Amino acid sequence: MHQHGHKDPNAGKLYELIKDVRIAMMTTIDDDGTLHSRPMYNQEADDHGDLWFFTQIQSPKMEEISRDSEVSLAYSDPDSQTYVSVSGKADIVRDKATIEEKWSEPLRAWFPEGVDDPQIALIRVHPVKGEYWDSPSSTLVHLYGYAKAVVTGEQPKPGDQAKVNLT
Repeated sequence: MHQHGHKDPNAGKLYELIKDVRIAMMTTIDDDGTLHSRPMYNQEADDHGDLWFFTQIQSPKMEEISRDSEVSLAYSDPDSQTYVSVSGKADIVRDKATIEEKWSEPLRAWFPEGVDDPQIALIRVHPVKGEYWDSPSSTLVHLYGYAKAVVTGEQPKPGDQAKVNLT
């Protein structure tokens, strides 16, 4: 698995777990200090491990990121029992070549003028740390874990969990 330039041995697994999750919840800090979350269409991470999202220039998240670049991303795939949390620093990218490189046609629903839309921008998130929970999705595996816990008195360990340093 590709580590995306990170030293932590769990980084490759974290990126593998999120690559096919289409929507991430992005949390920023609102102007009153409260947390503000919204769904964002997930792009594949680049070779440096940065995560990319298209956005409209005139959106609250642009102001929030300009004021405080700390963001959190939450990925969830209940079908495969995969859950990932990533925190990092965000910045705004308006570079036309990067927008063209990251563009995919389904984005036209939000940006009717395509890459030439004057409202288009990218948010690049440079991850600092992450955590994942990866459980087997099989009902039989969960039933086995439950039965084993009842017999042994030990809490079941239904899957893989790791904190990941992404700096």
